[in-house]
Amino acid sequence: MRQLFINGKFYVEKDIFVEAVFVENGKIVEIGSNDKILGYKQGDTEVIDMQHRLVLPGFNDSHLHLSYVGRQLNEVKLHDVKSIQEVKQRLKAFIEKHQLEPGTYIHGMGWNQDYFEDEHRLLTRQDLDEVTTQHPVVLERTCAHILVANTMAIQQAGITKDSISVEGGAFDKDEQGELTGIFRENACSQVLSIAPKVTVQDLKKDLKSAMQYALKNGITSIQTCDMWEHNWQMMYQAYEELLHEEPMLRVYQQVNIQNIKAYEAFLNAGYYTGYGNAIHKIGPLKLFIDGSLGGRTALLRQPYEDDPTTCGISTLTQQQLNDLVDLATTNKCQVAIHAIGDGAIERVLNSYQRLEDNTLRHGIVHCQITDEALLKRFAEQDILAYVQPVFLHYDMQIVEQRVGKQLASTSYAFKTLLDYGVHVSLGTDAPVEDMNPIANIHCAVNRQNLQHEPKQGFYPNECLSVVEAIDAYTIGSAYSSFEEHCKGRIKPGYYADFAVLDKDIFNIPKDEILSIQIVGTIVNGRWVFRQS
Repeated sequence: MRQLFINGKFYVEKDIFVEAVFVENGKIVEIGSNDKILGYKQGDTEVIDMQHRLVLPGFNDSHLHLSYVGRQLNEVKLHDVKSIQEVKQRLKAFIEKHQLEPGTYIHGMGWNQDYFEDEHRLLTRQDLDEVTTQHPVVLERTCAHILVANTMAIQQAGITKDSISVEGGAFDKDEQGELTGIFRENACSQVLSIAPKVTVQDLKKDLKSAMQYALKNGITSIQTCDMWEHNWQMMYQAYEELLHEEPMLRVYQQVNIQNIKAYEAFLNAGYYTGYGNAIHKIGPLKLFIDGSLGGRTALLRQPYEDDPTTCGISTLTQQQLNDLVDLATTNKCQVAIHAIGDGAIERVLNSYQRLEDNTLRHGIVHCQITDEALLKRFAEQDILAYVQPVFLHYDMQIVEQRVGKQLASTSYAFKTLLDYGVHVSLGTDAPVEDMNPIANIHCAVNRQNLQHEPKQGFYPNECLSVVEAIDAYTIGSAYSSFEEHCKGRIKPGYYADFAVLDKDIFNIPKDEILSIQIVGTIVNGRWVFRQS
């Protein structure tokens, strides 16, 4: 099938644009002027007028959790709650709206105690018990590294005040030694285990909803962490079936298996980095070594400035980390490791440093708390950096409190990483943050929250240019999945995956970036979303 896209402003690379693109069978054949591209017209050729819109390569979110995005559409929504009382009101309204029978499991995500206006504290089981003692309730904090459960949920999980947390996890107790309902890191799985078993059809429904939302945001490729040790067979089947029925976008799986025996079984089943096709591929082994800054579970080298009793939580020992990295590397598999605190990042860099080279493109996801020496090590060791600039929307309010001004000044150092020659890709970690790429680019370029504060930007020396942000979101993300030869540019030989914007992001004031709308998304040369 031939298509000629004309009358557009197609971004090729820095300072280079073309009017038109010739696409055949989902790939770009030629780019150039309208006259040049119209020369390829034949009797059955489709001609699409882009109405002088700016057209970018489709956005490629380098790290998110797509199934969670879909699941959240049918759960208690808590991302914008402003108080503990509002959490209770949302929970009560959810139960009433859905007329939930006693015993029905309830899950939600998105609360953040730092946004609470009544009390700046974590939720407790007593808060949830005030709403219901007839339903097991589990509400995850926005970071997904801390959750609160009500008494019924804790009882169903078989946990008492005398229980011992799994390694790399913790649950809080009050002064009387009673459980508060707060669970951290690996201990979260002990409570989440009570959730009803889902089917492949359930997963497909969630994934389809999330994919449609991604397409509305101009996202044509995702790198998603949905395959876990407990569900990877079912999750892989759901993706395979859905993408065979309706290949909406391209998926690169980040597979989280923290147990070495379980990862051996995964490898022995015949799965490896690159297994799959142009629509659906297995990507890296995805590991977690620490938690979140907001929950004070990110692993620091020194105690937290605002809580000297803790340095955070390590979810893997150095030896466990090394063994998993070695097993993946021996089997020619890529590794991407969640590391937020400087202590966690140092451990990961130390693990990678033992390897002869980094041809497998191992990387670190988040890369938030860094000093100059750690940043240089990224470049020296050629380690990929998967970053989420939109995290600044919240984190700029707390980072100096958590780690001190000096360390904060060298953290979220996106510009420095690029200047050092590090391969940087952009993502959102949705549903931790919304997957909207425009908001992400705004935070990268302006170093402001979504209310345009602070006016001069948060450590503005780390602001990216618009070109740098766009490239990191497209060709940069393509590099992290070994696809820079076919994805992330509007050039001959590349996939015809485009995002169409209502404004020219390269030629409007930077403080207007947030006003941009995605008006169309094209995958394989076909419209998959058009704004009515």
